[in-house]
Amino acid sequence: MGGLKIQPIISIDECILKNTDVLILPGGNTWVEALHEPILEKASKSLKEGIVVAAICGATVGLAKMGVLDSRRHTGNNLEYLKMVCPNYIGEKYYEMEPAVTDGNLVTASGIAPLEFAMHVLKVLDVFAPETLHSWFNLYQTHEQKYFFELMNSIK
Repeated sequence: MGGLKIQPIISIDECILKNTDVLILPGGNTWVEALHEPILEKASKSLKEGIVVAAICGATVGLAKMGVLDSRRHTGNNLEYLKMVCPNYIGEKYYEMEPAVTDGNLVTASGIAPLEFAMHVLKVLDVFAPETLHSWFNLYQTHEQKYFFELMNSIK
């Protein structure tokens, strides 16, 4: 999408994640293809090890294909689409009609909710005080200057 090309410098096997890391799976429409299975397996293993995994847009389809979403609260672009492209997906009762959902160390989001996705990732990583994160989110969501000043005051 958009002509963006990514050239990895290490293999997935060489990628060693720690519990302070986050594995972010970007959107796209190829997540059901076999070439993504190694990173999806890495994501599944990482979740079991307590590492944060965040998936947005089409990446949620890849997680559904692997069974990761069968027993965890999650969201995505569309429940019916998820069921259609992942016939083995049985996590419908855990699907939430929200822009983004966090379930422990798993963050999922619709492709039309990048701001909410970022907020959930930042929250689970605990990199900002709650009032700072709240002000940051409100600033970017509303573009109102009062939230800029709230944000600046929260980081003094």
